[in-house]
Amino acid sequence: MRRSALNVVLAVGFLALSVAVLLARATPATGYEASIYAATPTGTWVALAVAFAVAIGVTLVARGRYQALGIVLGSTAVTTVVALPVIRNYRYMGMGDALTHLGWTKDFLSGAMLPHELLYPGMHSLATLLHLTGGVSPDRGLLLAVVFVFVPFVVFVPLIVRDVTGNATAVGFAAIVSWFVLPVNKVATHMGIHTNSNALFFVPVVVFAVVAYTRRRAALEALPVGLSPYTVLVIVGGAGLLLIHPQQMVNVVIVLAVISLVQYAARRRLDDHPILEHPTTYAHTFVLGTLFVVWVASNERFRNAFLGLIYGLFARDIGAGGEVDQRGSSLTEIGGSLTELFAKMFLVSAVVGLVVGLFVLFTWLGWTSLDRETKAFVTYFGVALFPLTAMFVVYFVGTPTMAFRQVGFVYVLITILAGVALAHLFGWLSGPITTPGANALAAVFLGACLVLGLLTIFTSPFIYSPTQHVTDQKMSGYESAFDRTDGRAYAGFGFGVERYGDGINGVEGAENVTYAGEGEGVVDVDEFENESYGSAYDGEYYFVATEYDVEREIEVYRELHHSESALRGIDTYPGANKVISNDEFRMYSVESAA
Repeated sequence: MRRSALNVVLAVGFLALSVAVLLARATPATGYEASIYAATPTGTWVALAVAFAVAIGVTLVARGRYQALGIVLGSTAVTTVVALPVIRNYRYMGMGDALTHLGWTKDFLSGAMLPHELLYPGMHSLATLLHLTGGVSPDRGLLLAVVFVFVPFVVFVPLIVRDVTGNATAVGFAAIVSWFVLPVNKVATHMGIHTNSNALFFVPVVVFAVVAYTRRRAALEALPVGLSPYTVLVIVGGAGLLLIHPQQMVNVVIVLAVISLVQYAARRRLDDHPILEHPTTYAHTFVLGTLFVVWVASNERFRNAFLGLIYGLFARDIGAGGEVDQRGSSLTEIGGSLTELFAKMFLVSAVVGLVVGLFVLFTWLGWTSLDRETKAFVTYFGVALFPLTAMFVVYFVGTPTMAFRQVGFVYVLITILAGVALAHLFGWLSGPITTPGANALAAVFLGACLVLGLLTIFTSPFIYSPTQHVTDQKMSGYESAFDRTDGRAYAGFGFGVERYGDGINGVEGAENVTYAGEGEGVVDVDEFENESYGSAYDGEYYFVATEYDVEREIEVYRELHHSESALRGIDTYPGANKVISNDEFRMYSVESAA
């Protein structure tokens, strides 16, 4: 394609991206949105589709400056999708851990907690900084922090592949696969304020530093004390990752340890190999490993999590088998199935993972045409997948949620390897079907994967989980609710009230509030459905129902746990009085009926 044509195509792409942002910004959320996808203007999605189509096409066929512009266009487009809660002026996003993280941020600001007292203060500290320097609210500061930490993922993945291969085609494929956001699996890793997930997007910074350290060995790059600047970047990046979340720091240490072991084995057994010319990573492994141990050793939260894992390994009633069976049964009852949900959430990951797995195997069998230097890095990352997968198995038996967090890290490495693997695959296909044909096939394949990948980046009814949008009305309702000081317990309609106590009062300041349902703040399902509203919690408590709860229990779950008739019944129950009400929040004072 000629330069003039590329200029026009790129101009159309960037114009479409600008239109997408302006349309989304011009249509802010005015109330609770069960699906951020459906609520975002159709014009925004059409404009983003144009931008992505241009980005994929230019990234695949162009080289040099034009390919770089194509990557910038696509990376900015996917960042726009990630930033939709900010662009569309959401008050907040996330109702589980995200609200507790908001509470910790407020604790930092109030002085009730200091950053070093929290195991992973990185995101909260960044939000605090944005609040103090930019004047944004703590909740918006966290939403912005999510976007800021995401950006390194789409920037450094193609940079890693460029250093590993020096192949522009592989760089282009790696950039496009990074737009799929494969580390987010919606089981235990999420797009939002979730520090373990946020840490995944910072991992490529450390991996890039490791790759650059082994590849760029010019004396001119040495610091005055004899250290490589990339060594400093590895240590500083690793420390930053530790502050965002230690679990992902452990995984980086494992990768470094594997690289060290491969280097050690190569030096003992080989006489001529590129690995022999790579500077060793022994010191990096030791320093980051020591840093991790020092940071977590005195933290009670880490000790409890570790003990919980050990207990889970030996307890028969803990593990993923029973949980999967239960969820499969629930999905069937609401008209879905595990097969359908797997296809929506994991089909793209499975296909890309299969391609990468076969590529690594073929490379080790000598069936690929990679140069020896690139093969060395494929070996580093490929061998690292074995202990990382072994850790997944341990987590799967002990604490299933942690297992799927481990999958998130594995898919950071798979995203990097996918660039090399797909470049090789479609390069091979260019023989029988010509280069333009292979590029066209690649564009269709990648476009389809991108659509499905971005459809599940946020929760929505598409995957049987409404968007966790926290509105002004809902937050205002809870603020008024927690102002009451009569000591009654709070109980929510299917979703726990306790997390809102964290988000509004701070985690340290929420201790004086009492929550029903063993401290989580939920009504007893059986008693509520039997309309025995006043028989629980000594006959005196506050019952809360929000628009999110109704959408979740009635529309998405199709009355699987709670029925609409039971919810309506509380309005006519003699012992219930509505004490707070707005468009999205209702709270009743419930007592035993006379």
